Parts: sequence; C-alpha cells; structure tokens
Amino acid sequence: MNFQQLRSVREAVRRGFNLTDVAEALHTSQPGISRQIRELEDELGVEIFVRAGKRLTGLTPAGERVLPWVERLLLDAENLHRAGEDFRLGEVGMLSIAATHSQARYALPGAVHDFRSLHPKVQLQMHQGSPDQIAQMLLTGQADIGIASHVLADNPELVALPCYRWTHSVVVPVGHALLDQPLTLERLAEHPVITYETGLTGRGSIDDAFSRAGLAPRVVLTAMDADVIKTYVELGLGVGIMASIAYDEARDTQLRAIEARSLFSINTTSVAVRRGGLLRSYAYDFIQTFAPHLQPDVVRQAQAAPVGTPEAPL
Repeated sequence: MNFQQLRSVREAVRRGFNLTDVAEALHTSQPGISRQIRELEDELGVEIFVRAGKRLTGLTPAGERVLPWVERLLLDAENLHRAGEDFRLGEVGMLSIAATHSQARYALPGAVHDFRSLHPKVQLQMHQGSPDQIAQMLLTGQADIGIASHVLADNPELVALPCYRWTHSVVVPVGHALLDQPLTLERLAEHPVITYETGLTGRGSIDDAFSRAGLAPRVVLTAMDADVIKTYVELGLGVGIMASIAYDEARDTQLRAIEARSLFSINTTSVAVRRGGLLRSYAYDFIQTFAPHLQPDVVRQAQAAPVGTPEAPL
C-alpha cells in the first residue's frame, strides 16, 4: 500500500470517477491510475469501485467503507508534513486563503495588512470564488482557510467558525425617490433590482424576505460582487441590494446607502478549515488576526471535534 494508490482512489471519487480528470490532477497517465487502484484492491482483497467495462461508475459497499480511511490516512500524512514544516521552516512558507469577492475586497484587507507586518516571510495566496468553490478548494487542499457567509457549515468535512455578523443595504443614486420615505419591501419592489447571483452573499435571505411578504422583485441584473452592482446602480439601471460592508461613503460619492437590517435577516460570515486537519502555526495566527475571538486553541479543538459538535460562539 502506498500514498499514490490512496490518492488515486480519493481523486477518482472527487472527480466523479472520470479517470482522465484524475490523471490530469495527479500528473500521471490514465493507465497508471487504473493500475494503482487495481493494486490497492488486490492488496485489500475487495473491489472498491463499480465498473462498466473499463469505466468506474461508483463505489461498491466495500468502497464506501474504505473511503473514509483513505481520506483519514491522506489527511494524517498532510498533517505530519505540516508539523515537520513548522519546526523546519518556522516563519517561512505559503498561506492560501479562499474567499468570496466581498470578503476579499472589504473584510480581509485590514487582517492581511496586520498579518504581513507580523509574518513578512509568509507568502499569501488569495483565491476568490463562490461558497461552493471555496468549499471545494478546502477539500482538495488548494486552500488552507476559507471565508464565506454560506455553504461552508453544511459540509461535514469542514469546520466553519462564525466570525462576524452583517446586514444588507439598499444602494441608490443621489436624489433617488427611495431616500424620501422609510424603506419598505413594498416600496423596494416597485423598482428594478440589481443584486447578487443566487447562492452568493446572503442572496437567500433577500429572496426569503420578498417571498414571505408575497412580493416578486423585478431583478434586472445579478452579479458576483458588489463593485459590479454599484457600477450599474450608478448607471441608473436599478437599485442595488448588497452587503453593507461594501458601501464606502468616501469612495461611492455618487451613491447613497439605506440600511436594510429591518427588511432582511442578519447574515454570518465564517472561517472554515478542514476537519481533522492541521495548519501551520502562522495560519492560526491569521485566523485570530481576522477574528480575535478565534484563538489558535479554539480552532484546533474545533478541528479535532467530531461532526455535530456545537460551533464556537460568536
């Protein structure tokens, strides 16, 4: 048994049993992947995958039992490697962070600045994506830390720790009619709306609020980030609904923001890491820099806790 065999099995599951994609991910050949899987099956004395000819189509019952141990062995190997790096390299290394655009653009800059001052020899790598993409980056090891407001807590392989709560604002051009009277969902529904794509930055709480009120907003444009929303609001295409943190009074001089906490539910941003994983010491420092209540011991204990353990309080 070797780690290449284990990686071949894990990637086959992650890549939807497509051996071409597995070979590309592991920088080897498709026949080599098939051989690694067969050798492990022969050693264990069971078939891990269901096959249709030469194609893998799913996991056998034995494969379902084996897979968690494969994941565990590979994760422990990664943890061992990182523990060695901590002692061997100290403050030198790379930290990969995956975040949504709103987090990367508006919430993280202060933490990144402070972290760089404390750890100048650590190279930061920032990835941006949707919450689903961030979860996948964490699971595949492409990212060490994930930061988003949704989805991350739904994956049992991840530990999602609440960082801060935030609300939405309605953003309109200077002199807009919505500035004249108290904001209501009924008044808001009278105007074309520009907001986030489904699944991003609290879009679910926006849709839920209108649905409960029996209203159907006229969404004319959706975007992945607040900067795009603000651009089209400035052009007069509609009113924007976006995270309050994304409005900057000093920069957004052609816009005005109306607090909408009474209309839409409060959202929570979380930091996520892999359950059972181990991070370099400076990674725990970054998390605490971003969310001071998430001290290293709190995060380590959460990583070691079984699925279903209550989250650390915010």
